[in-house]
Amino acid sequence: MHDRRDAPRPAKVIGLGFHKTGTKTLGACLGTLGFRNRSLDREAFALWRLGEIGAVLDMMDAADGFEDWPWPFLYREARERFPDARFVLTTRRDEATWLESLVGHVARHGRTSFNYRKYIYGVDDPAAHPERFLEVYRAHNAAVRTFFAGEPSRLLEICWEDGHGWERLCGFLGLPVPDAPVPHMNRRRPDDPPAPTSS
Repeated sequence: MHDRRDAPRPAKVIGLGFHKTGTKTLGACLGTLGFRNRSLDREAFALWRLGEIGAVLDMMDAADGFEDWPWPFLYREARERFPDARFVLTTRRDEATWLESLVGHVARHGRTSFNYRKYIYGVDDPAAHPERFLEVYRAHNAAVRTFFAGEPSRLLEICWEDGHGWERLCGFLGLPVPDAPVPHMNRRRPDDPPAPTSS
């Protein structure tokens, strides 16, 4: 594989998709393309919750690829702070698939001391409050699409399940396609327990 770290590229690529939409795959792709990726960041999330947006944007100076919390919520401010940035909205094939994936993730991994779901959705358990989770998910994706409607060159929507891969991502970023498969991350293993069904 050729080293692409010296290839012309956007100053920053910011993932705007919610968790369980292939964000880790996006992060791995950005790493392969030579971006210094920053994923879930508890300190940045805490600052975002407190409204310290300037401090979070300052933290973004140290990296050039972003996905997972709190980065999807900063697209308005990041658009102004980093005028050459590109944005990627990862999605699933449909919202039911996203919700099922999230419910299964919570069932397998349980609750942690870092309860971001409570802050983002207002409730913790997607199995018990599916409509609330879907409402927030829909509203975020719709707001992102509306915000970038006049700048289609700034936003790429990508769904790994629909076969989107290197050609779509690298075409958007203006970078060569790597000689390697897309590094799909966090795929469900056959022996993972299924997500519980709600009554």
